Amino acid sequence: MLLRREKGLMAVAVMLDIAFHGGRNATVSAADIAERLGLARRGMEPLLQALSRAGLLESVRGPRGGYRLGRPARDIRLDEILSASAEVGELDEVAASGDLTRAVVLPLWAELEAALAARLAAVSLDELLRRARAAGLHPPTSEPISFVI
Repeated sequence: MLLRREKGLMAVAVMLDIAFHGGRNATVSAADIAERLGLARRGMEPLLQALSRAGLLESVRGPRGGYRLGRPARDIRLDEILSASAEVGELDEVAASGDLTRAVVLPLWAELEAALAARLAAVSLDELLRRARAAGLHPPTSEPISFVI
């Protein structure tokens, strides 16, 4: 896998679950999210906190508390979700499951991985060397002295 599947996929699945079941107006409990995604609630908490710190989610306390989108769904981009998930350390969970994950997130992830693989296949080391020169970087003019026998 070229993309960080564990954290990124879980973050997208969590955000989609909240958008689908609550959106901006209703809260969705962490327990309900965990149940639908087949995850342990305690394993999701660091991710939910990171998404909240990034302003992608709002955390609501109290008996009807939970999480709701921090902004309208149309204003939340996948790159923001992935960036927020990058802050989280290693997760206990392997991957999210559930209907939304199988029908939407996993096919999207396959598309993203294919696009990334195609882009990586199109870039050579020579292109990177040209970019280095264009950035004003140049290799050393002489070989360093080696004292290896």
